[in-house]
Amino acid sequence: MEPVILSTERLVLRPFEPADTDAVLAACQDPDIPRWTNVPSPYTREHAHDFVASSCPKGWRDDATYNFAVTTKDGAFVGAIGLIRHAAGISNQQAELGYWTAKEQRGHGYTAEAGRRLAHWAFEELGVARLEWYAEVGNEGSRAVARSIGFQVEGVLRARLVHQEVRRDAWLGALLPTDLGLPATAAYLPGPERP
Repeated sequence: MEPVILSTERLVLRPFEPADTDAVLAACQDPDIPRWTNVPSPYTREHAHDFVASSCPKGWRDDATYNFAVTTKDGAFVGAIGLIRHAAGISNQQAELGYWTAKEQRGHGYTAEAGRRLAHWAFEELGVARLEWYAEVGNEGSRAVARSIGFQVEGVLRARLVHQEVRRDAWLGALLPTDLGLPATAAYLPGPERP
């Protein structure tokens, strides 16, 4: 898939470029990013370079992972957001949303704004029928962003995530097109209401 550029009122979501290496390196020095994500620790220039110059372009070429650099309209680096597409077939109508935000950009609603835009793109352009979000139990910042986007937290998955070689419980949230007022992209038969 050819990379795309998306925008919101305040933000630009664009493919990563080699010039983003320094911003990614600086952001990932914040201990909260490797604490709650799969970003390596310690995070080196080589990690940042590999992410922007190799991993991100490969994801687009393979039509499997779509990572975006999030910047303000004036070019300030905000963070990273991306979609991982699930396997082929009906599962291909599902994707996982992930994100991290540079410490100095937190608290402005940027990541939720970027997430809503990316969700619209996933539903309207990629035909995704269900977006999922996972975060280690206790990652209140990620949970607040997910809820602000519109995700419904569906429960806890035991031992779902592996972080630093330890299995950890994860919150699971889901977002459907109808949650954003969009038409459903696939037939859906909800289960019976629970008492």
